[in-house]
Amino acid sequence: MREYRLTDFLPTTKKELELRGWDYVDVILFSGDAYIDHPSFGAAVIGRTLEAAGYRVAIVPQPDWHGDYRDFKKLGKPRLFFGIAPGCMDSMVNKYTANRRLRSEDAYSPDGRHDMRPEYPTIVYTKILKELYPDVPVILGGIEASLRRVSHYDYWQDQLKPCILCDSGADMITYGMGEKTTIEMARRLSEGLKITEIRDVPQTVYLSRKEDIPGGITENDIVLNSHEECLRNKRAQAENFRNVEEQSNMMHAKRIVQGVGGRYVVVNPPYPPMTTEELDASFDLPYTRLPHPKYKGKRIPAYDMIKFSVNIHRGCFGGCAFCTISAHQGKFISCRSKESILREVKQVIEMPDFKGNLSDLGGPSANMYGMSGRNKNACEKCKRPSCIHPQICPNLNTDHSKLLDIYHAVDALPGIKHSYIGSGVRYDLLLHRSKDEASNQAAMQYTRELITRHVSGRLKVAPEHTSERVLYLMRKPSFNQFYDFKRIFDRINREENLRQQIIPYFISSHPGCHEEDMAELAVLTKNLDFHLEQVQDFTPTPMTNATETWYTGYDPYTLEPIFSAKTQKEKLAQRQYFFWYKPEERRGIEQSLRRIGRPDLISKLYSGMPPMASGGYKPAGGYNAGSGNKPKSYNPNFKNENNRAKHHSEKPREEKRGRDRHHR
Repeated sequence: MREYRLTDFLPTTKKELELRGWDYVDVILFSGDAYIDHPSFGAAVIGRTLEAAGYRVAIVPQPDWHGDYRDFKKLGKPRLFFGIAPGCMDSMVNKYTANRRLRSEDAYSPDGRHDMRPEYPTIVYTKILKELYPDVPVILGGIEASLRRVSHYDYWQDQLKPCILCDSGADMITYGMGEKTTIEMARRLSEGLKITEIRDVPQTVYLSRKEDIPGGITENDIVLNSHEECLRNKRAQAENFRNVEEQSNMMHAKRIVQGVGGRYVVVNPPYPPMTTEELDASFDLPYTRLPHPKYKGKRIPAYDMIKFSVNIHRGCFGGCAFCTISAHQGKFISCRSKESILREVKQVIEMPDFKGNLSDLGGPSANMYGMSGRNKNACEKCKRPSCIHPQICPNLNTDHSKLLDIYHAVDALPGIKHSYIGSGVRYDLLLHRSKDEASNQAAMQYTRELITRHVSGRLKVAPEHTSERVLYLMRKPSFNQFYDFKRIFDRINREENLRQQIIPYFISSHPGCHEEDMAELAVLTKNLDFHLEQVQDFTPTPMTNATETWYTGYDPYTLEPIFSAKTQKEKLAQRQYFFWYKPEERRGIEQSLRRIGRPDLISKLYSGMPPMASGGYKPAGGYNAGSGNKPKSYNPNFKNENNRAKHHSEKPREEKRGRDRHHR
């Protein structure tokens, strides 16, 4: 790998501008993350995209927002605009657990430090910039702003909040994956237009008086219930969300308008999904794939996760109720070409500490590469948020052949020993039997190759629950499919003389989930000989179907009332069932089972174990935390490596043993 100079990175200081001979900058990006010049990190992508279009770009990573604001002043005013890139992950999800406790580290900061970004950096950074430079446009991007583009519930403040433009004072939001939008905004501003005159760029959001909305509000617009109405009536907020989600996942969406405080939030429809050529152009930019030299000697956990991984597509058509990937990237899959993927893999091979093992060759979902609708006309009219729930769409081509071709091409490269799949695998796609027998054969081939060649001892899958009713609300397949997949996984391991494990992910306290559902989950997973590690207490995050259900109490699509566990007591009562095998949890579980009228499950969970003595349960043999006899799935060296940076996911996972780590 060649030696990189300081000028190979986007400049971050006045000195670095001088090294380039620059006396002005067109765009200055303020990032809530450390600056890692890699295509998995949004600030780097937008910076490199602007650079390739001929603009001078600088990045100020993790500016100090205290005191005299010197980090906000050090580069002066940009010629065009300030861009806010708050981070690859929502700042509040990144900072706090579902129980609002501080996480053990900030994965996007040097050495995992907690004090490198404020809460809601979008708002904090914008207010400082508007105070210092009131005449310079501020454009918001990234997860935090994208998912707060209309009225949204904020779990950490326990409030329904308006569009983040209202609280921040920024001029515009570019939502979703922002390359095309940002370039178009830069072009318009460089032509001399004022930002208040730019009202038709796709994938942007702005505030306007009613009379200033281009063309006025028409019957072709989606007019949401006003923010004030949603404050009065939670059902109105639920109604809004269905419209927002449907338009976010349509090929040809409508403009969305929402009243707030005497003005209107206007959400322009998104650009069409990026073509392969456009996506290649983004990934082929001259990234160094390294943290900026200012971090020399410091560990950035998120970079460690993605250092030897390659992202091969964008988008996810799973539509899981608790996930924000489709809200940000859309449900239509945009794929990189094989040539572009191989070029990046060759870059990884050249890295001095690469030992031959790719940690992930995946995407938001590992096995959606190359998949799309057969009849494109049908896709252009479709409003479904998921192509695979409640059943796999008969128009969806689920052929894994293109993905197998990528795997084979990567594995054939000199220097590659293994290409592991660290992204989550959709086993419902593997089990699906279509009318196309070639697709069915490819799915079987993919399943075998995945298990025999691409699993590093543990395969991550996400059944998420065992209750059919809860799974339906989650938009996840029946748990029966997990049984089917596990049988295939175990059979192939036996045939190949392998000793690998399935690591299932589960969620407690999801809307619609009751204590009894969690108790039955404990029994079913015990019967499968699982001692669960990868678990999560549902965290409401903006702009998901599950969050709107949790907050409003209504299913946004049916408007039927849905129960949610909300109090700390209710949530812990559900969570405890994940850890039925821990001696310290048994007393509480038995009491809970009697309270909810399911004492019959006590024997199913604790058959073969001695009854609890008055002094507390102490197992005779079996699993004892102090005895050295660990559950079969226990591995003291295991680290949850969900790839937050690459998948821009909002789905963190929490381990009970005190390690809170992330989540697509």
